[in-house]
Parts: sequence; C-alpha cells; structure tokens
Amino acid sequence: MTQSDSSVRVGIIGVGNMGSAHARTLLSGTIKGAELVAVCDIREMMRDWVSEQLSPTLAFWTNAEEMLSSGTVDAVILATPHYDHARQAALAFGAGIHVLVEKPAGVYTRQVREMNEAAAQSGSVFSIMYNQRTNPLYIKLKDLISSGELGEIRRLNWIITNWYRSQSYYDSGGWRATWSGEGGGVLINQCPHQLDLLQWTTGMMPTRIRAFCQFGKYRNIEVEDDVTAYAEYENGATAVFITTTGEYPGSNRFEITGDQGKIVIENDTLTFWRLRESETQFNKHYEGKFGHPECWKCEIPIEGIETGHPGIIQNWIDSIQHGTALIAPGEEGIRGLSLSNAMYLSTWIDDWVALPVSEEQFEHELEQRKQHSSISKSNAATDQLPTDLSATYK
Repeated sequence: MTQSDSSVRVGIIGVGNMGSAHARTLLSGTIKGAELVAVCDIREMMRDWVSEQLSPTLAFWTNAEEMLSSGTVDAVILATPHYDHARQAALAFGAGIHVLVEKPAGVYTRQVREMNEAAAQSGSVFSIMYNQRTNPLYIKLKDLISSGELGEIRRLNWIITNWYRSQSYYDSGGWRATWSGEGGGVLINQCPHQLDLLQWTTGMMPTRIRAFCQFGKYRNIEVEDDVTAYAEYENGATAVFITTTGEYPGSNRFEITGDQGKIVIENDTLTFWRLRESETQFNKHYEGKFGHPECWKCEIPIEGIETGHPGIIQNWIDSIQHGTALIAPGEEGIRGLSLSNAMYLSTWIDDWVALPVSEEQFEHELEQRKQHSSISKSNAATDQLPTDLSATYK
C-alpha cells in the first residue's frame, strides 16, 4: 500500500528516551516526506514538556485509541513498553494506519504473528526498528554469506557481554527487569538486535535450542541477566550465544565459520580469512598428516555509513510513499523473538526446545512467572508506569 507524495503525517506513542529522540529526528526535517503532527503519552504531565522541549504546535493525546481514530495521523511510531506493542499496533492497523514499532515487536511470538496478520489485512506498512540492519559491517557480512563467499555455514559464535547495567539502572523503574512489566531481561531488552542479526545475516533459523538462563545472577532482579545458549541447524551447523549485563569490561565478537573460511566482526571491524579451496575439497585430496588449506587474510572494503534509527524511519516513509522495500519488515520480527522465546522455554523446562516454539507452552510458562512477579498486575499496566522520562523505553 502506498500513498501520494504529500507528507506522511506521523504520530508517536510513548515520549520516553526513544520516543522523544524519534520526535526530534522528525522535527529536524531530515526525514523526507514526513511531518510529525502528534504525540501520545499517558502522562498528562508530559503535555507541557512536549510543548516546551519538542514543539508547541504538536497535538498531544493521552489516549492512543483516540489519537489513532482521530484521522489526524497516517502513520505511528510505537515507543512504548513491550507488552503494549501488539495492542497498539492492532488499533493502528484497524484504522488503516502504518506502523513502525520499537524492538522487540512483542514479548512472545503470538503477539507478532497477530500483528503481521493485522498488517496484511489492513494493507498498512509495518516495520521494526532494527537499526543495526543499516550497519555496513552486517550488510557486508550478509552479502558475503548469501553470495557463497564463506561457503556452507558450519559454526556461529556470538559473545555479546558489553551490556553492563548497574543495580541503580534496574531500580530506576518499578517495571524494569520484571516478568509483568518488561517480559524478560537481557534477551528481551538489550539483545533483540543481535538475535535478529544472527538470523538475518545468515539466512538460517535453528531447528532446536538448549539454553541456560540465570535469573538475578548479578543483580537483585527476577529476570535473566546471564545467558548461554546452544543451537543446532538443519545443515548440521551449530551456534553458541552468550550474553550478560553483569560483566565489565564486556566483549562483542561475532564469529562465523564456513567451509570456505572464517569471518569475525569485532571492534567495528570485519576480518575475513578465506581458504583458497574449501575445506571439504582440500580434505578429499590431501594425503599428508598435519597440513591445512592455504588461507588468505582478506581486507574486505566496507562502504557506506550506518544510518541507524533515522535510516529505518526514512525507509519506512519511503515504503509508505513509493513502495520501497523495507529494510526491516514487520513479518521478520517474529524470527529473533522466536530465538529468545526458545531460550527462555528451554531454561524453564530444563530441556531442548524445537523451533518453531510452541506458543501455548511458552505463554503458559510466562504466565506462571507473571503471576509471581514483583510488579503487580495493576502496576504493570501501561497507565500505571513510573513517571520518569525513561518509563516508556528501556
């Protein structure tokens, strides 16, 4: 579904850290074809803040449904807590409004599946804020893999432990790091980008996962702050994913091995060790004892700059106006979420979990934890969130 070249009237729901950042991006005029016309936040106290800090001409709403049914917006950015995304997206799609949602698209896969179904039925353009897909390093990695330069994928290892968070961070909002308020910890809050890139760059989803999440290992929280997961793929490849918010200094190293070599992304650099012939072919004819394929360390040119959040917003607007292919289509949001859901479920049942994850089993297990969450049902509701500016973001 596309519309004319007239400016797309954009609204933002949730004026927290990211919502206000997106508002400033739109107000700066850097997004061609878009005009920010309205914002919505459940906190009436934000009305004056929006007028003073953003723009006095913006329409301000405290009720998302009223804004979406007002006819004043063509598209909305959802920058609200995770649990609210599905409900607000459904309202928007029902009104024929385009949606760009902050990551993660939802807490569990059924939410995202239903969002995709509603988007398809309405014809609205649905995108997710996977801004790391604009990073030239990962774009190049995806290109090298899809073009066959790395050969068949054999092993993936990602250690992403540079998410350090103090106890004061978790204490800054009563909804943080709770099953009822946030729906998880490091996997659902900090790591959605890496879980998305894990499948997006490789074009592969595991067949099963065995994970070990440790809950409140380093901090006084009820959700996971340390994870080690092992995955298996249909072609025999394996993956190890390690993350935490409790270590400093941390690492961010993504290593992908294929039968044609190895690629490592670390310290904002991509390094490719390429075999002159594939390991498979070398092994067929080599008759010595300790030899190995000839290997070249290749300097791979990385072109372009990371456009980040503005790049995703511009792409979404371009798709609305001109039918441009989305960098991060909404229907792909279920994939990375499937990985985190599988990691949680594997830990909870202490066993392997096959993918796709059983939606019913996952939601049942999650509900058990929500029932005993330190944040009550009433306090977990959107309209009872804390009043600090970070309350509608991470």
